[in-house]
Amino acid sequence: MHIVFLVFPNVTQLDMTGPAQVLSRLPGASVSYVAKTHDPVPTDSGFSILPTATFDAIQQADVLCIPGGFGIVDVMADPESLSFVRRIAAGANYITSVCTGALVLGAAGCLEGRRATTHWAYHDLLADAGAIPTQGRYVQHGKLMTGGGVTAGIDFGLALARLIVGEPLVQSIANALEYDPEPPVRFNREQAASDPVMQRRFEKPVADTRDALKAALR
Repeated sequence: MHIVFLVFPNVTQLDMTGPAQVLSRLPGASVSYVAKTHDPVPTDSGFSILPTATFDAIQQADVLCIPGGFGIVDVMADPESLSFVRRIAAGANYITSVCTGALVLGAAGCLEGRRATTHWAYHDLLADAGAIPTQGRYVQHGKLMTGGGVTAGIDFGLALARLIVGEPLVQSIANALEYDPEPPVRFNREQAASDPVMQRRFEKPVADTRDALKAALR
């Protein structure tokens, strides 16, 4: 089971490390963290990740996963990155994303006519990519599975693992990770969408992402 995560500057690391923690525990799993070069890749959390492979070294994946983050704007503007996504997606058993990584899949032409989700602030952009926007912590449509924003990556990882190996083994993974979330505060979509501070925070990133997506799809 070869699992490939795309790594790029300004990636939201939890989008990747959350599901990677789950999927790396599948029997026989081999996980590659792939970037354009082997140079350390800065995340949006102030630390860097070391890629384990470059684009030209990866020929196939059973699972392709695209994490999100503000860095997706540059990914969508980079023909080499989109070409890699298309090439690996063509032969993958599962094409997946977490958070705004779904929009990279959209820019690569992988969402057309399929149900998908992403971070709440970017959800409307899914339609621009030809997807059917669908609310959910994770959404499956055939071999496409997309996760919601950031923390949804763990739920996404467990759901994907269940598809691959079934419920009993995934329950053991959840037990090993002690995954039993009881947050002191809970996400409120309506409150977030109407919060002027949140609106200001995401106004420019969403606009920049929309422009990059449209340019990639021309």
